[in-house]
Amino acid sequence: MCSGWARCRDRVYRLLEELAARAPGLQVRPVRLPVTERLAAVRSGELDAALVRARPDAPGLELLPLWRDRLYAALPGGHPLARATELDPEQPAHLPLRLAARETNPPFHDLVAPLAGAPAGPPFTDLLATLTSIGENPQNPSWTVFYEVGPLPKLPRTAIRPLTRPALTTYLAVQPGPPGPALRQLLAAAAARAPEAANP
Repeated sequence: MCSGWARCRDRVYRLLEELAARAPGLQVRPVRLPVTERLAAVRSGELDAALVRARPDAPGLELLPLWRDRLYAALPGGHPLARATELDPEQPAHLPLRLAARETNPPFHDLVAPLAGAPAGPPFTDLLATLTSIGENPQNPSWTVFYEVGPLPKLPRTAIRPLTRPALTTYLAVQPGPPGPALRQLLAAAAARAPEAANP
């Protein structure tokens, strides 16, 4: 019924638990697909709904906000900014920003790239390798932005600080128009689990 991904599995599990409590007879079939295929499956009716991060280009679909997650900045542990408890995105803007290529995750790239007008740094590869590299190169300081993929990594030479903005919104992509019975139950479960973010 709904497509998700590993990062938000805990929230998805809680959402599915709420849905099962509300509609015990409803059969749910979670699937994992790339975002473009996910949205195409909703458009075609193969999926009732899909979870998507940031705000992807989704012509012909309605995007309903479900919840928001903080973004985090990683920078060398010895940098003066590492003493802060949280950072405005403008604060590390003088440092090269490590960011994955746009085609890897266009919505997230478009959210992060204009944050501070930072110069481009070495490419973001995977999270652990990038965070390790940031901590091991204090003579050439750089930073990156990421969202939680589980417990925050703890690296002795890398500081991880929450950003004051922006937040990363997770949306439920659905076809426009009145929702069917199954989707109504899903929206009610989402509202119960995240009433501050969901507004179906």
